[in-house]
Amino acid sequence: MALARQHRRHNGINIWAGFVDALASLLLVIIFVLLSFVLTQFYLGQVLSGRDQTISRLSRQLNEMTDLLDLERRATAELRVNIGQMSQELQASTAERDQLQAKLNESASDHQQLALLQHDIEALKALRDALEQKIAELGARSGEAEGQLRQERKLSEEARAQAALLNQQMEAMRQELNRIAQALDASENLSAEQKVQIAELGKRLNAALASKVEELARYRSEFFGRLRKLVGDRPGIRIEGDRFIFQSELLFASGSAELGEAGQTQLSQLARSMEDFIRQIPTDINWVLRIDGHTDSVPIKGGRYPSNWELSTARAVSVVKFLATQGIPQERLAAAGFGEFQPVDRGSDAQARARNRRIEIRLDQR
Repeated sequence: MALARQHRRHNGINIWAGFVDALASLLLVIIFVLLSFVLTQFYLGQVLSGRDQTISRLSRQLNEMTDLLDLERRATAELRVNIGQMSQELQASTAERDQLQAKLNESASDHQQLALLQHDIEALKALRDALEQKIAELGARSGEAEGQLRQERKLSEEARAQAALLNQQMEAMRQELNRIAQALDASENLSAEQKVQIAELGKRLNAALASKVEELARYRSEFFGRLRKLVGDRPGIRIEGDRFIFQSELLFASGSAELGEAGQTQLSQLARSMEDFIRQIPTDINWVLRIDGHTDSVPIKGGRYPSNWELSTARAVSVVKFLATQGIPQERLAAAGFGEFQPVDRGSDAQARARNRRIEIRLDQR
């Protein structure tokens, strides 16, 4: 029964361990995706905030430059009007100069007035040249402003394109997150179904194990019943519960793990009595004949075996090998050595030590 409980506990742990690992891995993936999404959102918010500030600053500069360009255009138009007026005045002055020149030829007395008019003409020409130079400078400044305006418009368009691309990426990430959430919901539903299936399988397994344990217990009872009839009242051989016990002195010499002739005879009789019984055990019962070696608590000093553990194990292995030569299936045999650590008698006298030196044979479930 203990082995059956251990088997059920082991299977349950394996099943739940795998399920918990899978669920933990899935949760880690979801947490990682959520963290990535939050970080991406934060980064995109920072980028878009910076881009919006840049666009606002460029828009303000563009508006300022547009206003400045309008002012320069108006000033240029006014200058052109003034130049036109001055040109007209210059033409009129030139006409007057020609008339005065004609009059000068006629009258020398008008020479002084002609000199004054000539001076005025030169002043008007200097003013016209200055105005033309200022118009050229304003035109150059207007061209630079238009170039800078086109550059800023280009940067603004690139920023809008990048913002649109980022929005597309964010939308794709939202869709991916929705898909993962749907997959998680499906996984949770599948997990609930698997829990029901596991519980049902556990019930079936418990029932099957209980049935096999009960059947093995029946065969064990029959096995030890036959052994009781075979053993009778032989000295050094006894049956206690589910254990068939040989005192070590019947099988081995002191400190030795080699079977003596008397021990081989005893084990041969045991093997012959077990042959028919073993054939009757159904093949679906996973049984094993376990040979346990035990010693007393007296420490070993010198010799082939350094401790009681090695001696008890070597004796159990010798019995297993001999039973295998007598027709007991090797795959149904197991050997274990317990040394002096599982005594049947806690006393310290010679009789107690003799009872503790023993070979136990158990029909057990693998």
